[in-house]
Amino acid sequence: MEVFEIEGGKKMKGEIVVSGSKNATTPILAATLLTKETCVISNLPLIEDVFRMIEIIESMGALVEWRGKRTVAITAKDIDPKKIDIEAMKKIRSSILLLGSLSARFDMFTFHHPGGCVIGARPVGTHFDALQKMGIDIKGDGKKYTVDASKKHCAEIILREFSVTATENIMMLASSLPGKTIIKIAATEPHVEDLGKFLIALGAKIRGLGTHTLEIIGSEKLCGAKHTVIPDHNEAGTFLILGVATGSPITVKNARVEHLDLVLEKLREFGADFVIEKNAITVVPAKKLRAIAKLDTRTYPGLPTDVQAPFGVLASQAIGDTLIFDTIFEGRFNYIPELVKMGAQATVLNPHQVIVNGKTLLRGTLIKSYDLRAGAALIIAALCAKGKTVIEDIYQVDRGYERIEERLQKIGASIRRVDQGCK
Repeated sequence: MEVFEIEGGKKMKGEIVVSGSKNATTPILAATLLTKETCVISNLPLIEDVFRMIEIIESMGALVEWRGKRTVAITAKDIDPKKIDIEAMKKIRSSILLLGSLSARFDMFTFHHPGGCVIGARPVGTHFDALQKMGIDIKGDGKKYTVDASKKHCAEIILREFSVTATENIMMLASSLPGKTIIKIAATEPHVEDLGKFLIALGAKIRGLGTHTLEIIGSEKLCGAKHTVIPDHNEAGTFLILGVATGSPITVKNARVEHLDLVLEKLREFGADFVIEKNAITVVPAKKLRAIAKLDTRTYPGLPTDVQAPFGVLASQAIGDTLIFDTIFEGRFNYIPELVKMGAQATVLNPHQVIVNGKTLLRGTLIKSYDLRAGAALIIAALCAKGKTVIEDIYQVDRGYERIEERLQKIGASIRRVDQGCK
């Protein structure tokens, strides 16, 4: 079992480069199944979720060719969903994104319930409800589903909630259907917009990207396309919070300011400042971090739930009390008991709210990563702490952050990956 061993309390300095967006890459990879022609996707983050999605696509018979370190060419001319790698599907939440593209390509197929982080209830009801409005019949027992897409058609869809992946599934299916589909209550995250740009490159016509109403006119024959994935704004946010929490003047490169408006504003409320240049943001360390009364996550352009845990660590280093309200998931506070083990003062009030009292001295100890974003947050905590911290279950971090220890080492962090089986 691999762990991270971290010696905290050191300032960092230098440049850290943001990778391609995990949340843009996985739906775009799923969308390559919409066409029989070759698609070339660049700026892929080399992370577990991306590797698993490629394995799933390849297991169905798609031809996958790596054209460089971060570029892959996928030709899904002859694919068979009966051959799908079930175990790989169970490992990642983003396998749910295959519902839209497979419904577009096939009239009948079997689908297995996705895996991923345990961060609360993540029902598939919104997906099923929207797809059923487009003529897709789905029956199953919660583990395995039979999908009948033989009567698929365009429709006006009102989503039950601002679901990113449900929006993306409907976008993919609609792009393959001649006629107009309207999606209302659509998600507007940068990665949703990036998928839309790829679908347009395939031959779909989409109006309203970046808004909550999308109009899509699809085509029965989509072409191949080339696409470069956008930088990961959640990763950029994580590194910015790291710099602020540790008082380190690090420069986050390949960060798009327009995707980080509220993250930067909240960090300024904590007392931080920044030097903003084209494609780069440098942290100006605060003389004193001060708590903010309330920090709540919302659907985009609100504060992303994916940076809530790093903000929770930051709150432990700010003077005063910060109430954190995660409006989206009820399982996002699994990092709090681990943070308390390190000396933080924090109380979970209910599944959606926690109050963090700062400033506290964190001390290194043995802790565990329960999900992707919690793992990143605990790395920040360990770099703030005095002494040595060991973080277990780092596979969760690898799902979304490419070789994070190597990138942090380059800016002066004392972090290493250790295989405990080799001790």
